[in-house]
Amino acid sequence: MNFSIKNKISTIEKEMIAFRRDLHKHPEIAFEEIETTNRIAAELNKLAIPYKRMQPTGIQAEIKGERPGKTILLRADMDALPVTELNKELSYQSMIAGKMHACGHDAHTAMLLSAAAALLEVKESIQGTVRLLFQPAEEIAEGARKMIEQGVTMDVDNVFGIHIWSELESGKVSCPPGPSFAAADMLTVRFKGKGGHAAMPHQTVDAAIMASQFVSTLQTIVSREIDPLHPAVVTIGKMEVGSRFNVIAENALLEGTIRTFDNKTRNKIEESINNYAIHLAKLYGGTVEVEYDRKTEPVVNESKSAQLVQAVAAKAFGKDVLRAEPPTMGAEDFGYYMAEATGAFALVGAGNAEKDTLWAHHHGRFNVDEDALIIGAELYAQYALAYLSQSEF
Repeated sequence: MNFSIKNKISTIEKEMIAFRRDLHKHPEIAFEEIETTNRIAAELNKLAIPYKRMQPTGIQAEIKGERPGKTILLRADMDALPVTELNKELSYQSMIAGKMHACGHDAHTAMLLSAAAALLEVKESIQGTVRLLFQPAEEIAEGARKMIEQGVTMDVDNVFGIHIWSELESGKVSCPPGPSFAAADMLTVRFKGKGGHAAMPHQTVDAAIMASQFVSTLQTIVSREIDPLHPAVVTIGKMEVGSRFNVIAENALLEGTIRTFDNKTRNKIEESINNYAIHLAKLYGGTVEVEYDRKTEPVVNESKSAQLVQAVAAKAFGKDVLRAEPPTMGAEDFGYYMAEATGAFALVGAGNAEKDTLWAHHHGRFNVDEDALIIGAELYAQYALAYLSQSEF
């Protein structure tokens, strides 16, 4: 643990909270974070940290140590959601109708900026480079890929991210090795039959029958083809069939999502979905088109990185700060960075009943216990310094 980092973040805690509140008042959704990017750039200018703007939004900055070494990427997402804020009593409630920081990305951005300020205090101790990434469009699972296309992971040896978590007690830290967030894929299936009058079904090919059979048998992929020790969820959330009560449907549209923790399971499910759809369409004399869109990669904490996060957190805040949250089928596009380099993704608790911050992420009443921000900011900085200080990793 570096006490200069701890002291610096403690000193600027009020400024960090004020910055987070200002972002909260002015939310911007995916790839529209123009003013958010400008605000971050202004803070980096104050700190004299060199940076470059990403396209269409986002910022990559770097703090180079006095000695050569490895490169670690610290990432904070910064986009808001198309959610109406219901926290009417807050002095910093959203000023933009229908938009809200309902997932804590405002806190992530504020924490990483504070971590950057603290790392400057110990620049002479940094062996290597700390790359800071303020990423857009996490909520639509496109930001990470866009940043990687622009080279943010080039020459990076390790990646680290943090998510504020309302389901975890405020100030606690969770980063167990292994799966954390699931891969999330989007499924679109279009069955085509032959429409006709409901009184003459023998002249038709009913798309409703194909779609119904597909939905009712789809779950057998999970129950009979997937290893039960490898969790998977297959959900059809939307189904549009037919146009009128006395017309046999010619077309059926289904949309759904698939959640998995490993790509072997993911590949098997995609293959089986295609097989099910093709055989059902052939059985009833119709045709089918299947689109399987891989939206995010699984977030799986590499063992050594997760152990280092735990060690850093225990030294900085005490061993009782550590928790081991179970994996969630929720998705996070941080997994794309983990496909490029080893790393870890930590949860920092922000749930506090007394401060009414136990609301679920993406809810209109979501808020964070701001006492957690100092924990997240220090964890960013302490982990980066600890990783770069190791002779072997």
